[in-house]
Amino acid sequence: MAHEHVPANPPAVAPAGAHGHAAEHQHPTAKTYIIIGAILTAITVVEVAAYYITPFVESPWFVPSLLIMSAAKFAIVVMFYMHLKYDHKLFRALFTGPLAIAFVTILALLLLFGQIGNRLRG
Repeated sequence: MAHEHVPANPPAVAPAGAHGHAAEHQHPTAKTYIIIGAILTAITVVEVAAYYITPFVESPWFVPSLLIMSAAKFAIVVMFYMHLKYDHKLFRALFTGPLAIAFVTILALLLLFGQIGNRLRG
C-alpha cells in the first residue's frame, strides 16, 4: 500500500489558485492615494466655494448639489480608503445592501413628510 508523502512543514500560504481561491488583489499605490486625495480636496473646495455664491445658495439646486458631492466623497472614501473596492463581493453586498435600504427609507420619509407639509399649508 502506497502512502502519499505529506511534508512535515506545509507552506503557510497556499499558492495562488489553490483550493479554488482567487489570487490576492493588488492594493492601491501611493500615487493612487495622492490622486484620490486630490479628488476629495477638489470636491471639498467646490462645496465650500458654492456656499459663498449667494444666488446659488438661494437656488433650489444648492442642497441637492451638496448632497450629491457629499455622497461622491463618501463613496470614494469607502471604496479606496476602507478598501471596499478590493474586498470580496460578499462584504460589498453586506455594506451596500443596508446602505441602499437606508437611502430608500430616508427618501421615502422625505417625500412623505414633504407631501404632508404641502397639504397642511394649502
